[in-house]
Amino acid sequence: MTGQSIVLAADVPFPPSVEDFYLPSILPWAEHDNYWFTKITALVWLTTALIIIYFLVSYRKPQLVPTKKQWLAESIYGFVRNNIAVDMIGPRGVQFAPYLTTLFCFILLNNFWGIVPFVQISPNSHIAFPAFLAVISYVMFIAVGIRHHGVVKYFKTALIPPAPWFILPLLIPIEFFSNFLVRPFSLAVRLFANMFAGHMLLLVFTLGGFAMLNANAWFAPFSVVSWVMTIALTFLEFLVICLQAYVFTVLTASYVQGALADGH
Repeated sequence: MTGQSIVLAADVPFPPSVEDFYLPSILPWAEHDNYWFTKITALVWLTTALIIIYFLVSYRKPQLVPTKKQWLAESIYGFVRNNIAVDMIGPRGVQFAPYLTTLFCFILLNNFWGIVPFVQISPNSHIAFPAFLAVISYVMFIAVGIRHHGVVKYFKTALIPPAPWFILPLLIPIEFFSNFLVRPFSLAVRLFANMFAGHMLLLVFTLGGFAMLNANAWFAPFSVVSWVMTIALTFLEFLVICLQAYVFTVLTASYVQGALADGH
């Protein structure tokens, strides 16, 4: 599953642990300088390349009657533009549609690696990648708010709610904590936790099946049940994969909308 997709029953590392997420370098000559180039790194690079190449190829010769590739690319962009950007932000959401589409595709494809046979791990099951995406969205919505309102008015709008003056000393720290600390943290942790938990569940049932098969012949029927559960959980994980990409993108659009709003 994680660097050992095919294992011998006699060598099953069960139960799985957090260490299964820290993979060795895939470069045979890696000693010190290249230890970072793991399966996870390769998947992120591959995801980026696939998205860029697909959209470039799809729009290299756009046609009035679109080809299948062009239709799919336009459908993805249209879905994010109309159902996320415009719905959440309003007419001004169109200018944010390219970023939101890129964000949605990048998260979706990175999540999808978690259920691809012989890959079966998502880069987003490492907190660093969701955290970096959250930081980009965080910096963007603050920059958008400052550009739209100006520094003073933006932070005044974001931090000072319409409330009696005597309660503001209590509300302003709460607003600061909620708007500028909780938002990036919750964005990153939500995506990371779902991908981490999903991968761990698949590990438990897959490796558990091997472990029971190896332990005793009487456990063989239970190992089959464990593998059937793996298949069922894979379908469930597919739904989670799509939902988490959608939620991350929708929340980013929501934060941009809040930054552009004239009132608290």
